[in-house]
Amino acid sequence: MKPVKDINESSIENQLRKMKSDCVPLGLLVALIGMSPNAFAAPNFSVSEQVELVNSHNIWRTQVHLPLLKWSSTIAQTAQSNADSLKSSRNCKPSHSATDLGENLFWASPIDYSDGSSEVQAISPTQVTDYWGSEKVDYDDSKNNCAISKICGHYTQMVWKTTDQIGCGRAVCKDNSQIWVCNYRPAGNIIGEHPYK
Repeated sequence: MKPVKDINESSIENQLRKMKSDCVPLGLLVALIGMSPNAFAAPNFSVSEQVELVNSHNIWRTQVHLPLLKWSSTIAQTAQSNADSLKSSRNCKPSHSATDLGENLFWASPIDYSDGSSEVQAISPTQVTDYWGSEKVDYDDSKNNCAISKICGHYTQMVWKTTDQIGCGRAVCKDNSQIWVCNYRPAGNIIGEHPYK
């Protein structure tokens, strides 16, 4: 039996040098520290997509000086179940679920061709998050409301001060449209409360 090597400062430094030389992306490394192997279990997202979802949300949150979100595999299972339900019952058309979690939905049409064929749009987690985050321009911080005839609730859910966990799901329908569902715990958008003050 081989002896267990003591973990000391120099061995940690050597491991970090090796990781740096192996080009481990810093965002991935930061997101994985302290997470269990099952922390990223979600059937329709790769680990890198899950990290991208968390990181892209956290970019918006750091703009208003909020703590970072963490991925929840339990919430991701709920979000995936909601996405699958929208696929089977509504052909991916958005409809909020009855849950105590916060929820953001994103729908995308297929790419249709003149020959009648179609394909799924290639959409990244950052594109989805930035679509929601773009509502920031329609949020009036001083009045704590959306501009007239505008939507800003997706943005305010992303930057809700007490929200600390996220999980997402995605489904593609027969017509190649897609629905993304992100759920948040605790839920935000509580009437009369400011999202981040």
